[in-house]
Amino acid sequence: MGKTPIESAALPLAEAAAGAAPPLRPPYWAEACRHLMKRDRVMKKLIPQFPDVTLQSRADPFTTLARSVIGQQISVKSAQAAWHRFVKLLPEVSPVGVLALAPEAMRAAGLSARKIDYLVDLARHFESGDLHVDAWHDMDDESIIQELVAIRGIGRWTAEMFLIFYLLRPNVLPLDDAGLIRGISEGYFSGEPVSRSEAREVAAAWSPYCSVATWYIWRSLDPVPAAT
Repeated sequence: MGKTPIESAALPLAEAAAGAAPPLRPPYWAEACRHLMKRDRVMKKLIPQFPDVTLQSRADPFTTLARSVIGQQISVKSAQAAWHRFVKLLPEVSPVGVLALAPEAMRAAGLSARKIDYLVDLARHFESGDLHVDAWHDMDDESIIQELVAIRGIGRWTAEMFLIFYLLRPNVLPLDDAGLIRGISEGYFSGEPVSRSEAREVAAAWSPYCSVATWYIWRSLDPVPAAT
């Protein structure tokens, strides 16, 4: 909680290193926009303002989550710098590579003891097979969230961002995201405070494309999606 729209969108999206795969675009995007514009007056005005940009997925699941862990509790600029220092320690970003790193090397790159612990636990989960990575595309959202939050340092917000930005799930509503709540407040309640239940009521018209609506709410606050 407490993250800005840029922080909400940037870290899971960013490329892990040079040579990252081309971004993937959701196949449902056009249909989702038609649905949202038909059912929601704010979306009807908002979506046409951003005709040339869409949600995109990059990198791989381990890299996406590792970058999210490193970016916790710091600004986007600081997170980018920390990530680049971390990447220089590795021949490639992978669970095996992280497990082979000495904690002293990670501390020298500016990572806290807690974040080192989180990264090692993340790598162990991937390497041990505790995560059903190959099955995620066939699993429902909540089952994936429950797998991810079992990893130290991964909370529900991070898991939901992973569903939106890496797996491109269409119907995620991250009610713990400060940017989403602020955007709903400004767009639907004239800036008045908004409760989770009120936000959920607004989002009822967005289903089954809450992820897409959330992305446009973020754009209403910060028009340019952040990237590295």
